[in-house]
Amino acid sequence: MARMPPPLAVACTALLLLLFVSVSPCRAASGGGPSAVLLPVSKDDATQQYVTMFRQRTPQAPLKAVLDLAGATLWVDCEAGYVSSSYARVPCGSKQCRLAKTNACTTSCDGAPSPACLNDTCGGFPENTVTHVSTSGNVITDVLSLPTTFRSAPGPLATAPAFLFTCGATFLTEGLAAGATGMVSLSRARFAFPTQLAATFRFSRKFALCLPPAAAAGVVIFGDAPYVFQPGVDLSKSLIYTPLLVNPVSTGGVSTKGDKSTEYFVGLTRIKVNGRAVPLNTTLLAINKKGVGGTKLSTVTPYTVLETSIHKAVTDAFAAETSMIPRVPAVAPFKLCYDGSKVAGTRVGPAVPTVELVFQSEATSWVVFGANSMVATKGGALCLGVVDGGVAPETSVVIGGHMMEDNLLEFDLVGSRLGFSSSLLFRQTTCNNFRLG
Repeated sequence: MARMPPPLAVACTALLLLLFVSVSPCRAASGGGPSAVLLPVSKDDATQQYVTMFRQRTPQAPLKAVLDLAGATLWVDCEAGYVSSSYARVPCGSKQCRLAKTNACTTSCDGAPSPACLNDTCGGFPENTVTHVSTSGNVITDVLSLPTTFRSAPGPLATAPAFLFTCGATFLTEGLAAGATGMVSLSRARFAFPTQLAATFRFSRKFALCLPPAAAAGVVIFGDAPYVFQPGVDLSKSLIYTPLLVNPVSTGGVSTKGDKSTEYFVGLTRIKVNGRAVPLNTTLLAINKKGVGGTKLSTVTPYTVLETSIHKAVTDAFAAETSMIPRVPAVAPFKLCYDGSKVAGTRVGPAVPTVELVFQSEATSWVVFGANSMVATKGGALCLGVVDGGVAPETSVVIGGHMMEDNLLEFDLVGSRLGFSSSLLFRQTTCNNFRLG
């Protein structure tokens, strides 16, 4: 659905809140900036979205936003109570405007000057990637502050004095988690969080993502920090890496002809269930010249989505390996469900066959255990958490948020590679146990 008006048109965990009590900000300086900054993450149970909080504006105010591995920039609602003395427009034709790859320019706003009403200002097209609604809005800068520690006691903030983002409209927040006033882009785009923060604080252009299940805390780590989890589990040198691929055709809702996708694609070659290869039409796993096919990761997609023939092959294989577990009627959106009372529990979730996502070789297999493959539903059903994406989707496999929970994923934008840990539960820890500072 597209909604294009005229131009300019649940509580987080205690840890997340503690990170945003008032503390003295620590500005980045040449040679003296932070080596890493963080975003705390929690899961909104009502929407299955992953939300974060950060501080923006002068005086600084806490903002809640939904995390997105796609998108072009951070966007926030500038219509509802945006008050700041430090915002500044990005002029039309400026270097920043050119780097943002937008030809839009606001020249006809007659109201009182505000972030949502500025003339000679670079224009952007913020998109709600949950509802696929987009609009137009000003591209501006303002102060933004992020934590430098992740622990039960609050620590110092690092401040970007002129962080570029796009103004969205209030209606654009419809469909987002309660209280969210925008979306944080973690994509490859020039002004998404990873690249803009790396340029601001002069650390490595990479980030690590650790999504939590409901009622727990997770984290996004930007820059150079050890991946240490209690009780003393260091994953910094034990990740498995696979190349990140570039889709030659944009997969964004708003794009220009010739744009490449800024989302994260990986080269899935096989899927295994209980160690046995699932027969697939492997041409669907490759990205063709039109940008169709392949495998990407998405934090706004709750459950992994598979093209119809892949979905049938995987669910058939899984059903064959679990024939001794009593089945129950399907619970939408899932097709394969079991009597949860008949499935034993393990350290890594329900005792069911593993699902393996095999990338360029057997040595680069992402092993998915029951905690990430199965979904407990109301009424006691336990379902295989994959969804039928139809016969001709734009992307054949979309790895959704549930499959990523309590797994550490490192997105190395310089090396163009994805590092993954498989389940942290197997190592007797969780995303909630990450510590820095």
